[in-house]
Amino acid sequence: MRRSIVHEGATNLKYEIREIVGVAREIRSLGQTITWENIGDPVEKGEALAPWIRDILHELLELPTSYRYCDTAGVLETRAFLAEAVNGREDGIQITPEDIIFFNGIGDAVARVYGFLKREARVLGPSPAYSTHSSAEAAHSGYNHVTYDLDPYNGWMPNVDDIRNKVKYNDSIAGILLLSPDNPTGAVYPREILDEIVAIAQEHDLFMIADEIYTHITYPGYPRMHMSQWIQDVPALAMRGISKEYPWPGARCGWIEVLNRTRDENFNTYVNSLLAAKRLEVCSTTLPQMSLPLVCGNGRYKRHLEERALMFSKRADEAVGFFGGCDSVIVNKPGGAFYLTVMFKDGVLNDGQALPIENRVVRERIEALVRNVSPDKRFVYYLMGATGIVVVPLTGFQCGHAGFRVTLLETDDAKRAWIFRTLRESIDAYVGS
Repeated sequence: MRRSIVHEGATNLKYEIREIVGVAREIRSLGQTITWENIGDPVEKGEALAPWIRDILHELLELPTSYRYCDTAGVLETRAFLAEAVNGREDGIQITPEDIIFFNGIGDAVARVYGFLKREARVLGPSPAYSTHSSAEAAHSGYNHVTYDLDPYNGWMPNVDDIRNKVKYNDSIAGILLLSPDNPTGAVYPREILDEIVAIAQEHDLFMIADEIYTHITYPGYPRMHMSQWIQDVPALAMRGISKEYPWPGARCGWIEVLNRTRDENFNTYVNSLLAAKRLEVCSTTLPQMSLPLVCGNGRYKRHLEERALMFSKRADEAVGFFGGCDSVIVNKPGGAFYLTVMFKDGVLNDGQALPIENRVVRERIEALVRNVSPDKRFVYYLMGATGIVVVPLTGFQCGHAGFRVTLLETDDAKRAWIFRTLRESIDAYVGS
């Protein structure tokens, strides 16, 4: 073409969680049975929606209003309900329904939040990084996502000194992103670390983003706090949704809570641009929004959340137990969400290791795929070819550590035990090969 039509950040749009699916489907076509452990879809892994939640959705389907357009920012009654919930949190700040903006899932919110930032304004995010955030931030700027370290030797806690130095010596950084509970590590940050990060934002006049999609899947014994409770006076965006909570990922129903909107006029103008962009779409999904007051306001919802958090906590204990005594990896028990990150220790992996693959065609294809890939992706491919288990390499989360992420979602107890036992056995066999 006479002019390039490719955006400067197009090559940064990478999503290893989904991209590995193409490889797995090819391996499946060659005869290997596949066990999908790459994506966090509870429904796909067998979790059923609670009957009482299904009943509420069925009743909404009978209402003609559930099929209409809603207000640009979302159903007003739902936004009022959510604002009231924010305002009722202990020691939290106050907002209005106008500070709630709905999107077609958190993925849509992420794309808009980064896409409408000035190109030179960067958002500092964690490493390992969740691909939706890191890719969107990198794509908007045209450069690699700028990150701070999560420390695997300290339960994957943020390295606050790294955040402080990155902010101090890079004046293009306008915001800080965090996820707690984190994806992929499941780390839950204590109040003292959150306060330190807030202090950095205050000192350097930054805004903050918190992805809270897993906040209500925080395990017993770990602090469950919303951004509105710790953000103090810093302008911020908290991202929420129902995909992991009900769970209903196919609803594509997410929203942002705008916190301290009027503290900074520049931030307020930016938020108004997000709303103006939403007006071009008319509205977001109506029926899932209408369900929120009925489901989340139901007396059974608190117990629903508590039971699920306990369920995943027990599965995390079970999973971590399979790696006991394994000298090749570091495995921290997550404090929330439904993932487990397994990190190989430095120097453990090399390009001469392999797993035995009985199917000759599969073996030949895997041997071709592992040429010139990262050490952990090499292991992930051999694991796929030998066992059919599909996990995500840790380097796919813009991380300098080798390892992989696996889910805690399998509902069949025997199969889940097989998955983690096989992972442990495969690590031992691969490292010893």
